[in-house]
Amino acid sequence: MLRRLDKLRLRGHKRDDLLDLAESPNASDTEGGDETALKVPRTLPRDSDELRDPAGPGTLIMAAGVQDFNRTEFDRLNEIKGHLEIALLEKHFLQEELRKLREETNAEMLRQELDRERQRRMELEQKVQEVLKARAEEPPAQQPPKGQAQVNNGADRRSQGLCPRVQKWFYEKFGEYVEDFRFQPEESAVETEEPLSARRLTENMRRLKRGAKPVTSFVKNLSALSDWYSVYTSAIAFTVYMNAVWHGWAIPMFLFLAILRLSLNYLIARGWRIQWSIVPEVSEVVEPPKEDLTVSEKFQLVLDVAQKAQNLFGKMADILEKIKNLFMWVQPEITQKLYIALWAAFLASCFFPYRLVGLAVGLYAGIKLFVIDFIFKRCPRLRAKYDTPYIIWKSLPTDPQLKERSSTAVSRRDASRVHGAKKSNFHEIFNLTENERPLAVCESGWRCCLINRDRKMPTDYIRNGVLYVTENYLCFESSKSGFSKRNKVIKLVDITDIQKYKVLSVLPGSGMGIAVSTPSTQKPLVFGAMVHRDEAFETIFSQYMKITAAAASGGDS
Repeated sequence: MLRRLDKLRLRGHKRDDLLDLAESPNASDTEGGDETALKVPRTLPRDSDELRDPAGPGTLIMAAGVQDFNRTEFDRLNEIKGHLEIALLEKHFLQEELRKLREETNAEMLRQELDRERQRRMELEQKVQEVLKARAEEPPAQQPPKGQAQVNNGADRRSQGLCPRVQKWFYEKFGEYVEDFRFQPEESAVETEEPLSARRLTENMRRLKRGAKPVTSFVKNLSALSDWYSVYTSAIAFTVYMNAVWHGWAIPMFLFLAILRLSLNYLIARGWRIQWSIVPEVSEVVEPPKEDLTVSEKFQLVLDVAQKAQNLFGKMADILEKIKNLFMWVQPEITQKLYIALWAAFLASCFFPYRLVGLAVGLYAGIKLFVIDFIFKRCPRLRAKYDTPYIIWKSLPTDPQLKERSSTAVSRRDASRVHGAKKSNFHEIFNLTENERPLAVCESGWRCCLINRDRKMPTDYIRNGVLYVTENYLCFESSKSGFSKRNKVIKLVDITDIQKYKVLSVLPGSGMGIAVSTPSTQKPLVFGAMVHRDEAFETIFSQYMKITAAAASGGDS
């Protein structure tokens, strides 16, 4: 009996040792049959019970810390996800712009043409080498008989004595002109573009300003004459001009003025100080070029010069587009006046002598410059009614204005058609009362995209649609028809904050949007890509202030 009890105890101890060995962290590293694995110390029952006790002293603190850590990590992941999605959007638009730029450039075509020219040159060189080899391999010509050779030598001597002289004389007299008429293939030189440099850009803008100074000074003097800046000078110029036109000396007078201007320029170039200008010249302060500029100063300098270039190119483009639209019958009622005037001038030039036509045109130009323009500049209302060239020029549209007008007309037509269908069931779309209607400013709504950064799915993150404002609600209708759950209705009273927001500059409307904060959302809702962002913001903000003021006065009463 005692031996059996000892065996049972021994077996129990071995089983406990094996269980402790299996639960130890180094159990997977031990091999079978290793004696060191059996020497792992066993944990006391008290320690194991304290660690496994769910009601231990550090369990609640540890659980709360893990939960906070998970929550902050979840928020960080959502924020990173939003940034990644915006970066993907920006990458997509930049790729589209890069693709368009690559399609517009013809560098690949020029490279292919250059390769073809090189291949053609190599083929020509190979053909020339083959011809030279063939000539070198030809056998020498057979010599004629002696008697015939003597006769030929006498004739050849005479011809050799006469022909070189004639050829020499001919080339001395006309060789240079013959060389000028030799046809040669035209070389197409590809100009290398300079890299962008802030210093070079500012220097070119100053050169452009200095080069245009004679033209601008002439325009200023002419405007000063018509404005009667100097009464005596304008009176003398008007008298001389009208007298020259009346006697038919207008063209000689202008030629004499051109000669006089060149003579004065010669004297100025020789060092004389002569100022022939009605308007006194104002010397502009020229800043000395800085040698060492910081990155921010270079960036600001490039921005300033780019802004000036943008405005200058915009004015030039407006003038050219207006002239083009005038001759292309974009507005027939305006071009019709020019058409009639040209026909009248053509018939007058056919039936009246040129002296009489020139006299009429010169008298009209002088009266228009010195009298009519002076009156119209002093009386803007009279100019807006009766100055026909000014009215025609101001009413001529540019290409962006035409595009905006056509898009506005199409949007209004579509909006009126859609609004007529939606007007009856507006309250059904957003589950509102029948008296809730869009305001007069936004009857057709503002097209935008709703960016809800609280959503996890990309399909719910950005939605395209139309934004409406009623007396008490801010309503967003998704462009996907049949998805009423995607529509958004926000009470104006529940809005805690409303601000202007910019998403991405590549989006429509330069990425402008409106951010609206509500208690039900952790992050503000952004209505981005709005073309009429300022109008929408003013409407929403004024209605929001009106509702909040009414609610505050009702609460106080």
